[in-house]
Amino acid sequence: MSNDNRSKKKQGKRKGRKAPLAFEFNEVEKHYGDVIAVGPVSFTVEAGQAVALVGHNGSGKSTLLSLAAGVADVSEGFVNIAGAEAGSSAARAALSYIPDHPVLYDDLSLWEHIEYLSHLHGSTPEAHDAEGLIDRLGLTSRVDDLPSTFSRGLRQKSAIVVALCRPFAVLVIDEPFSGLDRTGREALLELITEVRDERGSVLVATHDPQMLDVFDRAVMLEQGEVVFDGDATDLKI
Repeated sequence: MSNDNRSKKKQGKRKGRKAPLAFEFNEVEKHYGDVIAVGPVSFTVEAGQAVALVGHNGSGKSTLLSLAAGVADVSEGFVNIAGAEAGSSAARAALSYIPDHPVLYDDLSLWEHIEYLSHLHGSTPEAHDAEGLIDRLGLTSRVDDLPSTFSRGLRQKSAIVVALCRPFAVLVIDEPFSGLDRTGREALLELITEVRDERGSVLVATHDPQMLDVFDRAVMLEQGEVVFDGDATDLKI
């Protein structure tokens, strides 16, 4: 075979290769001693999907998201994020994570958080329209204040802005709606849709059935295992 033909064959294989899945959970289990908190769980999420992870408190939602974010270790199976092992530097670069209780620095203002996180990821606040996000979430008057003085709702809004002011391919959010007012909820739902429409992937844990309309798909956990995986509008809670 000539060098030209070999080159064409390799190009053809590259063109036919599928992009890595945004999320891949394969027979995932998390144990705490003899207690199985999650598992076994298997499902995948493709690029450009917004998926709601649904279940009652204690069903394993937060645990599963912490495994995806790499802040907890898998006991069995594996989790891949955009083709990289969860917790690896490549996975952390691809994933932006908003936990149930946002972690913010006590001695940095909201704007200093935005500058620090965006620069840490090789970007700038302007590249992600930080000022526009601040305005949409009603934080303009608090941008120079310390989040340590904020209510739970304001801290939640701050965490959303900070998470979106950096490059990412996948967005993970744990129970974001409970601490938000109506304006904050509407803004977040719009932002989730925008991330999905730009080919980003979103995985959001929620127990609020009223929030499902914006999602393409729902995965429901019960006692740490998947009991439903399908169209979000078909899920009855």
